[in-house]
Amino acid sequence: MKGNGLGGSEAVRVWALRLFVMTRKELLQLGRDVPLLLFLIYSFSLSVYISGAGMMMQLNNAGLVVHDGDRSESSRELIHRFHEPYFRFDGEVHDPRMGLERLDRGTSMLLLDIPPRFHEAIMAREPVSVQLQVDTTNAPQGLSAASYAARVVGEFSFDLTSSRLIGASGGRMDVPIVESAHRVWYNPNQDETWLQSIAHLLRMITLFAFLLPAAALVREKEHGTVEQLLVAPVTPLQIMLSKVLAMTLVVLVSTMGAVAIILKPVFGVPVKGSFALFLILTALYSFTMAGLGLFAATVTRNQAQIGMVSLLVIAPMLLLSGITTPFEAMPSWVQSLMALSPLRYFVDVTYGILLKGVGVDVLWDSILAMVLLGGMLFGLGMWRFHRQFE
Repeated sequence: MKGNGLGGSEAVRVWALRLFVMTRKELLQLGRDVPLLLFLIYSFSLSVYISGAGMMMQLNNAGLVVHDGDRSESSRELIHRFHEPYFRFDGEVHDPRMGLERLDRGTSMLLLDIPPRFHEAIMAREPVSVQLQVDTTNAPQGLSAASYAARVVGEFSFDLTSSRLIGASGGRMDVPIVESAHRVWYNPNQDETWLQSIAHLLRMITLFAFLLPAAALVREKEHGTVEQLLVAPVTPLQIMLSKVLAMTLVVLVSTMGAVAIILKPVFGVPVKGSFALFLILTALYSFTMAGLGLFAATVTRNQAQIGMVSLLVIAPMLLLSGITTPFEAMPSWVQSLMALSPLRYFVDVTYGILLKGVGVDVLWDSILAMVLLGGMLFGLGMWRFHRQFE
């Protein structure tokens, strides 16, 4: 630019003006892509709502069918303890084989079989057992149902023992009891919709921060306009940076809309930390994912190929970066591999700011990792972009 007789400040002004014009062009092109816009609006609104309201990981309404071979006061008391919202009473059967058929058909999940002389054995202080058969086709739900049922039976046994001790001591309870008092931090009501809605928002940010810049660059290649841009008075850095800025702005606006319209008013998700800091770090994460998307765009020729590459790259990141499952529960080699995933650090940033209310003093290591990964990926994309046209 100086070769054209422009001073330093004027050269900067012209460079910024060209970047602004290119960024505006990217936004106009995205605005003309109606199907993509509709998909974007759906993904950050209705899709987040459906994920938060419709996906439940905890046990809820597990169908319970009962074979009561005793029909006594004690058996009815035990059955009554299997109540909502964890269990749904699906009625009684006259033969345990009928209950097993319902488990085989999938209409119920649990079969509680209470033997004859249940109440008589309790009154005689004899050991007595009940049988619980669980359909663990859905292993997490089945194991949760078995765990909840074991706790119900354990509480029933403890209450019987306590009442006997009180009766034997003349109304006084002299036996020491250890009580467990739980206090849950950050999500005191254990509202699962918070986790599900935030997790889905992270998925959508990751997907669109990768896909939008990549699709924009591939669209230029499909239409044959990349060569026209290269002979125009703009640099390759302006071409790529304009796409990153435009799509990062779109992701930020979509994220603000999801938080303001769905997460806070519908699900009551708190924003305990600085929302401005969250937006800044979301922009940093979008920049990082955009660099990865632009690199992917340089090795593909059309939008169908970029869609396949996005599945190859994004799917492992979403599954293994700790969005919904504890990162510490994964194998050590997976943890080492996911150290290269920007999402691994953005998960800590998001939950830390929204639910814990922490700041840069706690999240600095995750922020630094995103900065390093973002610079490396964007530089790699620029290198590949130059190599294509040398």
